[in-house]
Amino acid sequence: MASTVTSSSLYIKTKNLASLSERSSFHGSLSFQPMTTRRLCVSMSAAASPSPLPYDFGSFKFEPIKESIVSREMTRRYMTDMVTHADTDVVIVGAGSAGLSCAYELSKNPSIQIAIIEQSVSPGGGAWLGGQLFSAMVVRKPAHLFLDELGVEYDEQDNYVVIKHAALFTSTIMSKLLARPNVKLFNAVAAEDLIVKNGKVGGVVTNWALVSMNHDTQSCMDPNVMEAKVVVSSCGHDGPFGATGVKRLKSIGLIDGVPGMKALDMNTAEDAIVRLTREIVPGMIVTGMEVAEIDGAPRMGPTFGAMMISGQKAAHLALRSLGLPNAMDYAGKVHPELVLAAAESAEIANA
Repeated sequence: MASTVTSSSLYIKTKNLASLSERSSFHGSLSFQPMTTRRLCVSMSAAASPSPLPYDFGSFKFEPIKESIVSREMTRRYMTDMVTHADTDVVIVGAGSAGLSCAYELSKNPSIQIAIIEQSVSPGGGAWLGGQLFSAMVVRKPAHLFLDELGVEYDEQDNYVVIKHAALFTSTIMSKLLARPNVKLFNAVAAEDLIVKNGKVGGVVTNWALVSMNHDTQSCMDPNVMEAKVVVSSCGHDGPFGATGVKRLKSIGLIDGVPGMKALDMNTAEDAIVRLTREIVPGMIVTGMEVAEIDGAPRMGPTFGAMMISGQKAAHLALRSLGLPNAMDYAGKVHPELVLAAAESAEIANA
């Protein structure tokens, strides 16, 4: 028998997030507001009454436009972005959970120009779902502090939290990140190669992803390039476009090998991914599951905290490479720019 709603009130768990806006949850001592539970009384009848719309469906009509204007607007803006990022500060290859977390953290500095390269039409990698195509996303503590900063709601357990649908994390971080003026996402674009000069990575070689997938079916289709002061490789574990950054480093002799990730061990894997996130060769930082490929670390399976924190760490490594303030240079100290100030609590937690 189908269930019905009998209560006139909803019990909703909420957090005081006002003090967490645009601050970093990464590294150091964090002062934060404890989670509280409030009862919000919502009238069922009021909720069922829609607000009036600013237009009438019966007489709705769009403003006229020429087709050529649409074409020019798309083309002009995209080409402007390509010109802007032909020589940029940071290129992040791969827009999965680690790459997006890196870009989010890095883009808090508005002076840094960031280009994100993603071969898929839809960014987010595997973070749209949990394990085995289930909906929920499990994040082990203390990575939940990053979710607090983003304002993503979750069900809190003793040692971990659960987001009811992984898409809530991915859509939230993307909506915040892509609204920033210093970030451009180039999706459906593949990084085919690296720019390397005197042993230092200096950018990426790009092409449309569909072109990259069809080099064997067409005549020569040459690529384009993006120069960058820092390249962050977040290409994920091995696959058609996976671990391409470290595999290319091996093929040109800049690293000795790519042993691949080991069998699943969640507890070992997540700590290892964060610990081993680093600048692997001058000019190139490796983050996320690509770290497991190069170091032979275990796979972690359907838990996502290491992706977020590895991405944040990669951002601070990039900041250090750019000669800017970063958490890596303040290990064990409280950096004033990286403290979450609570309005009503002096409680301290270590990240």
